Amino acid sequence: MSEPQLSIRSGKAKDLAHALARRTGQPINRLVELALERYDQELRGKSALTPTDALWELMAEGRRSVPAGTSSGHDDLYDENGLPI
Repeated sequence: MSEPQLSIRSGKAKDLAHALARRTGQPINRLVELALERYDQELRGKSALTPTDALWELMAEGRRSVPAGTSSGHDDLYDENGLPI
């Protein structure tokens, strides 16, 4: 009986697979299995998150792109009496 086959028509995927195979010495089919297993684990981990966990994760992701020392204060938009400038 013949082996199951998977055909991926992507030049980028082909180039990545061959480069990783050369670098690691692993056969391409094993690399594909590993990548799919890791992606499956990642998705399962995310689906186990509560909506609040997902929100915290999104906020942390956004915070990483904010320069250090940045605050959410908007004092510069108001005068000493608390009125908008």
